Amino acid sequence: MTVEEKLKAMEMLWDDLCRNEGKIPVADWQKEMLDERQRQIEAGEAKFSDWESAKKRIRQRTS
Repeated sequence: MTVEEKLKAMEMLWDDLCRNEGKIPVADWQKEMLDERQRQIEAGEAKFSDWESAKKRIRQRTS
């Protein structure tokens, strides 16, 4: 497959997953983590970063 064909296939898969998200299993630990993050947001305790800063931190960690 060409790169273009691979990207198109990935987009089709992603679109299908998004249409059927209720069928995707979620582990208990994942649900607990998401619930905790939601609680932090609602309590005003969550900290957010802009995308450029986040990418920079990720690159520093993986270098």
